[in-house]
Order: sequence, then C-alpha cells, then structure tokens
Amino acid sequence: MDFYFFLTVMSLLAFGLIMVFSASSEAARYATYTNGDAYYFIKKQGLWAIVSLISMFFFANLDYHKLGKWAFVMLGGSIGLLGLVLVIGSRVNGGKRWINLGFTTLQPSELAKIAIIIFFAYSLSKNPNILKKFWSGLVPYLGVLGLIALLLMLEPHFSGTIVILTIGLSILFVAGAKVRHLMLLAAPAFVGGFLLVVSSEYRMQRITAFMDPFKDKLGDGWQIIQSLYAIGSGKLFGLGLGRSRQKFLYIPEPHNDFIFSIVCEELGFIGAMIVLLLFAIIIWRGVKIAMDAPDTFGSLIAIGITTLIAVEVIINIAVVTSSMPVTGMPLPFLSYGGTALLAVMSCMGIMLNISKFSRR
Repeated sequence: MDFYFFLTVMSLLAFGLIMVFSASSEAARYATYTNGDAYYFIKKQGLWAIVSLISMFFFANLDYHKLGKWAFVMLGGSIGLLGLVLVIGSRVNGGKRWINLGFTTLQPSELAKIAIIIFFAYSLSKNPNILKKFWSGLVPYLGVLGLIALLLMLEPHFSGTIVILTIGLSILFVAGAKVRHLMLLAAPAFVGGFLLVVSSEYRMQRITAFMDPFKDKLGDGWQIIQSLYAIGSGKLFGLGLGRSRQKFLYIPEPHNDFIFSIVCEELGFIGAMIVLLLFAIIIWRGVKIAMDAPDTFGSLIAIGITTLIAVEVIINIAVVTSSMPVTGMPLPFLSYGGTALLAVMSCMGIMLNISKFSRR
C-alpha cells in the first residue's frame, strides 16, 4: 500500500486525538451531562478511533471491486436514512442531523458522502460513454444528486449539501461529462443558492455576521470573533500545547468545528502550517492513487474521496479564519465526532486498498 499516505493518515489521527483532549477538557468539565469529567470527550473519541482503525484496516484488505456490488444498496440505504432523520432525528442547534441510537448518535449525511462516491464510480465505470448524452446521460445523475441535496437542505445541512454536490460534480467531470453541459448548471445553481440564502433568516444573519462580526459581537459575531482572537494569540510558535485561553468557554464547543482555532492558538503559525502540510500530502497522494489506479472504478473512487477531504478542509479553514460565512463543517481527523471519524477512516482504508493495485 501507499506508505506515505498511510503514515500521514496515522499522524493526523494521533494529532487529532491530542487536540480533541486539549480543546475539550474545559468544555467537558463544565458541561451539565458530563458530571464534571474532563476526559468525557476524549474517552468517547478514543473509542471511536479504535473502531475507526479497525474499519480502516478492514477496507484496506477488502478488494475495492467488491464494493461495486453494494453500490445501489448503499445509495438506497443512505437516502432512506436521510429521510428517516427528518422524522425521528434529534434536533441540535436548530437542525435534525443525527439519529439517536441510545449508546451513540448516527449522522446519515456522512454515510451519504461515501454512498454517492461508490455509486457514481461504479455506475460510470460500467457505462463509460453515457455522459456524452445530456438528457439520458448526465441528467439522471444530477437527479440523484438533487434528491440527496434536497433531503440535506430539509435538515437543514447547507455545508453537507455543498460537499455532496462538489463530490458528485467532480466525479462527473473526471468521468467525462462535457464542460458545456456542466456550465449550463452554473446559472440555475447560482440563482438557487441565492434564493436559499435570502429566504432563510438565520443564513442572512450569518452573512451579516461574516461581513462585520463586530456589529453584533455578543450575538452572531461572537463565535468568529473568539476564533480570530485565538488565531491571533498564537502568533508564530503558539502559547504551548494545552495552554489555550479561548477554550475556556469563549469559543462554543471548541473541540468541534473550530478546533483549528485552538491549534493556531496553542501551536502558532508553525503548527498550523504543519497541519495544512499533512492535509496537502493526503490530497497529493490521493490524486496520485487515482492516477495510478488500475481501472476507472478505482480511479473515480479515489477522486471522490480526495475531493471529500479537500472540500471539507477548505471550508473548515475558511470558516475559522473568517474567509467565508460560518457553517457547520468538521475538520477531518481533528474535529470531535464518531460518525465523521469512522466515515473518513473507512475512506482511507479504501484508498489504501486501491493503492495496492497501483499500476506502478
């Protein structure tokens, strides 16, 4: 398997556990449901890390060609779960994104990302010339993307919708979709996105907070202001591991979407650049695995997974640095969350398996 890819994945996993503990200890100490246990979040994340490692090694040793047999089942199951979460899902921070299983929670959108990658890769590899046609070729795939996007928007899960659409369109482009056909979607997509933003009060509030967070510094601008304080306080070398000040209940749930702010505060610009370098290696090796894959199926899977990592990293970093409006997007490997970690590590296992069959 690709040793450099494997080593980078393990480095990010280990570093993520360290940062989850550092960022979550004070939040866990004061949360009402943890009984003052500062190790509450890291113990749960540690257990998920073990499960995720087992899943990664399982998929690393499972011939990825066998995944094609389950492509339609995975797609149908993920669509079913996305519909189910709207009915019985737990509402957290105004959105229904999780299904409470009792011992843990399940986020169907993470499974949908993998399902759309496997389904598109398998279907397009079996019909390599289908995308030359617009109505009978490209449109059905866009319909599948549209259905999943609609279910995600009903949660609502705007960032998840962006990721799913980007993954799908990337695979379609690499598989041979004509550029002029994709360009036809640009205007409707822009108009649709604009209408979604202006029709939602909370999205407009996030746009306003992004334009001038200090205008409502105790309200909608609070989170991004505290994130910028954390990043600025880190300077070049940081305050030191575990010495963040903003994690003391200034940044809400600093171990989740805004964990990169804590990385910057504790490890400074140097530490942040090392983290970004590790992600850059993942993306570089992912593209190489896709290029050296022995068949179209493996190549499209690798492109889809690499796009997934790249888009999530770009959006998360852009949010915490106030380069785009705030939206819920975890940072792969680093942010707290069992389902997200299990999904991304399973994807890494698939990538390692594809690299075993490399033509080089």
